[in-house]
Amino acid sequence: MDVKLYVYDLSKGLARQFSRQFLGTHIDAVYHTAVVFEGVEYFFGAGVQTAYAGSTHHGQPMEIVDLGKTQLPIEVILEYLESLKRIYTAESYDLFMHNCNNFSNDFAMFLVGRGIPDHITSLPQRVLETPFGQMLKPQLDQAMRGVTQAPVPPQAVPQIPVEGRVQNVTTLDALDRLLQSASHTCAVIFFTSSTCAPCKVLYPTYDELAAEAKHRAVLIKVDINNAPEIATRYGVRATPTIMTFLKGEVEEKWSGADVARLRGSVRLLIESAHPTHPHMILRVPHLQREALVPAKYVQVPPLDKVVAKLGPYAHDPTIVAVKDFISAVHNKVPQESPLPPLPKFGLILQASVHELPPDSLFAAFDLLRLAIADPRVASFFIEEPETKTLNTVLHHVNSFQPAAPYSLRIVSLKLACNIFASPMSRRVALELPNLRKELIELVTTGLLDETHENVRVAAATLAFNLASANHHARIKQQDDALLEHEQVEIAAGIIEAINREKQSKDIIKRLVLALGLLAYCAPVEGEVLDVCRALEAFKAVEAKESLCAGDMAIHEIQRELLGKGL
Repeated sequence: MDVKLYVYDLSKGLARQFSRQFLGTHIDAVYHTAVVFEGVEYFFGAGVQTAYAGSTHHGQPMEIVDLGKTQLPIEVILEYLESLKRIYTAESYDLFMHNCNNFSNDFAMFLVGRGIPDHITSLPQRVLETPFGQMLKPQLDQAMRGVTQAPVPPQAVPQIPVEGRVQNVTTLDALDRLLQSASHTCAVIFFTSSTCAPCKVLYPTYDELAAEAKHRAVLIKVDINNAPEIATRYGVRATPTIMTFLKGEVEEKWSGADVARLRGSVRLLIESAHPTHPHMILRVPHLQREALVPAKYVQVPPLDKVVAKLGPYAHDPTIVAVKDFISAVHNKVPQESPLPPLPKFGLILQASVHELPPDSLFAAFDLLRLAIADPRVASFFIEEPETKTLNTVLHHVNSFQPAAPYSLRIVSLKLACNIFASPMSRRVALELPNLRKELIELVTTGLLDETHENVRVAAATLAFNLASANHHARIKQQDDALLEHEQVEIAAGIIEAINREKQSKDIIKRLVLALGLLAYCAPVEGEVLDVCRALEAFKAVEAKESLCAGDMAIHEIQRELLGKGL
């Protein structure tokens, strides 16, 4: 997809005309920007807003900048956008420090790997460096609120796919994307038309089924009057017509306003795509609750001391920007936390494994650990070509395991845990074979460290995050993120580690939770449950029961899952 930057002048030419007179310096425009692709404009004002390209109250852009192309799937982009909405809220808007251009820069960095032009992002600082700019800052910010945070007219708001809702489609490209997203599950197309009275009888039921299905099916509505090319492709001449798809193949096609048939067909389709597993009747509510939140390590050490260990990099402007970013994010000040230059940071990290001694290298990795807990940073490094920075960092540590210095091992494990801090990076991380390999090697080696309890705790936490991410994919997408032999390797390492552990309740709890998530709803005749039986997982957990007395999730795994589910 082509990605463009729409650039507007909020002053409508007045800045160029009067800026030197009022500010003592010349500025070309008061920039407002939006990122545009697939005919939709994304920008920050009253929160993250969307509009059909060129349809906002700002009128037509003064300039359109070609930012490049993105190969990212639309569902990944929308998932990342959800994480930005938690950072770019209406309340956090600041004309100078946290504005539309910061949002565009962050979004562009994710989509195409580079930010927007510097002359746009640097403008607020240039204005604030003038005496009148500082003096007028509060008045300017307040005066511009009505312009920068104006609502988008309802007719200009595009339909963005939302889980649990019917997706209204008018183009073949949009339909193909939705059907592709359901290629491992199921989809339904409801062909209707604005003049079809019987169709309206089905609307409430169809909406109800979409809410009921949530992530398990994609329910699509096509008005054939607005999308004749879609009707032609599927040979639809009468409405209402229903078509169902199971794992990418047409399953059924029928016509008529039969509410009972619609409800029965869709529910049967979903059941066929997501057959009930025997584990679904087990009572494990605490295990499922524990699976929702990945563990992360976000404690901030004295950053000046960390940076001082970086030798030649200690005063690099990129490292300084990363340090300031971490401080702002930790102190929850979004107005002071624009993204640092992440491509340059990645290059420094890649070079550091060759240029810094192992006993100093942990400091560079620690900066990455803290930065990557932010979803914007995690998303950038996860989507970086070949995931080069993360693969380089983790492979370097794995290359001399277990002889790596303690500080480097512990920081690397905690860094790996923080990759799973955002929902998008948690899902995408396990789709990357090279990154999966490095993560699995890191965790299996760490679990067997007999000298350092903290290493085992961090390794057990990483095992939990890996198992939790796989569990989410298994339940939501009906397709494991980890390959079966990878799950077997992790499960075997966990069971061995449980048998070895003598004293730490934290380690035992995290290991048993990880094992439970790997086993829960695993294929009945698959190798994961086989290895649990062969290595007597039930007995291993039972022997440590006294360490975790009263923990309901551990009790459920022991009595229900391992006791009945194997």
